[in-house]
Amino acid sequence: MNRSQYDTYHENKAHTTPDFPYNTYLCSIPLDFPEVSVHWHNEAELVAVKKGSGRIDVDLISYDVSEGNMILILPGQLHSIHQKAGCEMEYENILFEPSLLGAEERGLCGRLLQPLFAGQLRLPVRIDQTLSYYEDAAACIGRIDSLCSRQSFGYQLAVKGNLFSLMYLLVTHHTERAEPADRKRSIEKVKLILSYISENYTRRLTIEEAAGVCYYSKSHFMKFFKAVMGEGFTSYLNGYRLRIAAQLLLSTSDSVLEISGKTGFENLSYFNRQFKSRYGVSPGQYRKRAETGQNTLPQHLSSDCRS
Repeated sequence: MNRSQYDTYHENKAHTTPDFPYNTYLCSIPLDFPEVSVHWHNEAELVAVKKGSGRIDVDLISYDVSEGNMILILPGQLHSIHQKAGCEMEYENILFEPSLLGAEERGLCGRLLQPLFAGQLRLPVRIDQTLSYYEDAAACIGRIDSLCSRQSFGYQLAVKGNLFSLMYLLVTHHTERAEPADRKRSIEKVKLILSYISENYTRRLTIEEAAGVCYYSKSHFMKFFKAVMGEGFTSYLNGYRLRIAAQLLLSTSDSVLEISGKTGFENLSYFNRQFKSRYGVSPGQYRKRAETGQNTLPQHLSSDCRS
């Protein structure tokens, strides 16, 4: 998967094809990329952890995950994927448009599925072994994996059938819910701020400007941002810029100075210090290590990461 698609907030890039809006990606953290930064898109997504452990955030709530766990991400939900210290994680992304299952149609299936994809049902985000229907849900994913690996004629029919079976399990093990208004407003504010960052990170951005985007005072904005994102605005902005810079180091031949300017850093020495602080090496060393295929994964994983 192209690294750059992971670091846009509202992903407009199509993950699926119009004739069969379904796709899967196999990924590894940190071998493929150090993290998947916060973003959202219009597809539903299932993250199935195949090996190791990590952390997945959905709508500002963190979930520790390990082998066998699945995470359900509904259309429009904020989500991100992170490395757990000293651990690696291999996982499969399953993305599909709700329209694949007729969720937008007027028929009975549409009426049953629309509340699910709209977030109107109380569903577990992490599907794990504590749930009574876990084995059945895992079996659906296993059959889908097998079908997609063979891709025999008409396999799409069976993939769709197993997705229906999985949705049946979710719909029949739910409770009605109403999203608290204040939480929903907070999520929408976060989306607004993150979109603004993605559109303006190449130039100088101030806290006052960001606060104005969501009509907050500077002091209230600073408290709000740190409360929901876990770090201050300037720290987060620098982290976002550094992720883009790391991508550019790997995907372009631009000089370090050019990349520094393109990602909004006005001072090269400051950029170099920030980059080394985050990645442990200078920008130039980061590029050279990637070119020689050096693995950034620690040689000895923590015992609690092994499965």
